[in-house]
Amino acid sequence: MRSRFFKLKGVTAAILAFVTSVLAVTVVMPALSQQSSIPNFHLAAGTNASHIRLVSPQWLAEHLNDENLRVLDVRMNPLDYIQGHVPGAVHIADNTFRGPNGRLPIQYWNLDNLQFLFTQAGITANSDVVVYSDGNNLLGSTMVAYLLERSGHAKAAVLDGGYPGYRDAKLPLTKAFPQYEAGTFTMKDNPSVRVTLDDVRGFVQTGKVTFIDPRPAPLYAGEVDLFQRNGHIPGAKNIPWPTFTIGEDNLHKLKPLDEIQAILDRRGITRDDTIVVTCSTGREATLQYVVLKHLLNYPNVRIYEGSWTEYSSFPDLPLETGQDPDLV
Repeated sequence: MRSRFFKLKGVTAAILAFVTSVLAVTVVMPALSQQSSIPNFHLAAGTNASHIRLVSPQWLAEHLNDENLRVLDVRMNPLDYIQGHVPGAVHIADNTFRGPNGRLPIQYWNLDNLQFLFTQAGITANSDVVVYSDGNNLLGSTMVAYLLERSGHAKAAVLDGGYPGYRDAKLPLTKAFPQYEAGTFTMKDNPSVRVTLDDVRGFVQTGKVTFIDPRPAPLYAGEVDLFQRNGHIPGAKNIPWPTFTIGEDNLHKLKPLDEIQAILDRRGITRDDTIVVTCSTGREATLQYVVLKHLLNYPNVRIYEGSWTEYSSFPDLPLETGQDPDLV
């Protein structure tokens, strides 16, 4: 049953996410003026000063009046936000953070654009930011948290269970828009969190890097005619991103960390490995990046942001097709 979910339902979700990343309507709505204290963020593992954390719906509800808290609602459809949202949350759809770069579609915006988006949402350098989403867009939450880290912001958290978990817990919701002022936040690029195409070229030649590919198995295998060339980076391990969640009941809620660790152990992925997570567009990769680096404290994890969109567009780069024989 599990493998069928990844092969059939997973690929549908991946393709829909890919298309909606380009087509979904987005608006940036006002941010709020509330606050939380960073030591109170639930730290699943580790104590890094710059750390992406996981917080529960109950924690968020209890801290909604904290002065420095900023809550970002990154659901794709602004009408979902208008219909109801966490009190004080600002809507900024996750695909707002990406666009064309002159050669490729849906790439992360440059620092100036990211700075504009975050400050228009009321974020300052001292803000504690909690991000949530809905549908299959747990990936939107981890993506925006990753972009905060990438931009030099130290205080970010993902809402475990997302909007569905918060709503189903019967916690406070509102239709009121928050009133706030634009924030001040100077972006500081953090290149240590990512790798470039040139880096990947070298890694493929040496074979000394562990690539993790979280796409659905049919995309990984090259069985879906979607990209210019279809398949995966040679040697990449296919661990579809839903394997880190509790599944269809709520794709926003992570499995217990010991269960995720067991998955990694079965795939032979250790803390000694240099790990690059690569996917379709750099979005799916952010979930496993956040879990490995920030929740499980794997020390050497980075994202290939260009991912298969970029890699597949270079005909000289090698690729492989076929299912991962170790897929579980």
